[in-house]
Amino acid sequence: MAHKKGVGSSRNGRDSNPKYRGIKKYGGEFVTAGNIILRQCGTKWHPGSNVGMGTDYTIYSLVDGVVQFAHKSKKAYKVNVVPVEYVEVEIEEVVEA
Repeated sequence: MAHKKGVGSSRNGRDSNPKYRGIKKYGGEFVTAGNIILRQCGTKWHPGSNVGMGTDYTIYSLVDGVVQFAHKSKKAYKVNVVPVEYVEVEIEEVVEA
């Protein structure tokens, strides 16, 4: 019989800091150059036209415009930003019609 109680160590007591990943600007939303569109782990979303990707796979806008999401393949998606000039022309055409 033991004379002292065996002291175990707890395997709990740790928790990682939140990473706040996910989509920050949705399709159709206006963004300015440098705005973060989404944060991700790996490349589920790939950069398209007028979009850059950081070292941590963050996708951000390179120009002022409207966010657009598109399918690249069955599993991968592409993020584009349509520049302001093209958006304004489309709005004027709709107003005239």
